[in-house]
Amino acid sequence: MKNRLNLLFICSRNQWRSPTGEEIWRRRPGFNARSAGTSPSARKTVGPADIRWADFIFVMEKKHKNRLLAEFTRMMDHKRLYILDIPDEYQYMDPELVDELECKVSDILEREENS
Repeated sequence: MKNRLNLLFICSRNQWRSPTGEEIWRRRPGFNARSAGTSPSARKTVGPADIRWADFIFVMEKKHKNRLLAEFTRMMDHKRLYILDIPDEYQYMDPELVDELECKVSDILEREENS
């Protein structure tokens, strides 16, 4: 992975989980990170520019994947989309949430790099 990878983190309201993912990964060399939400009331709602920008899209729950596929059907055709299965029970930068995001995203990126 020589170039910087663009990682997009998605949750519902873009309040706790996805901004934590963005904060963790934007500090790491070789990565750009953004976050957004699927809800109309999200702090930042995901849009077509976010989908185009992303090399990898990480959603917290299956419902977020379903919303992205429904709203951006054609754009999602060749996107690498992963469900992290992280429930909405954490606050921003909660140490458990940070650990879970670091482990799950690192595992996925390592598998991708070795495939």
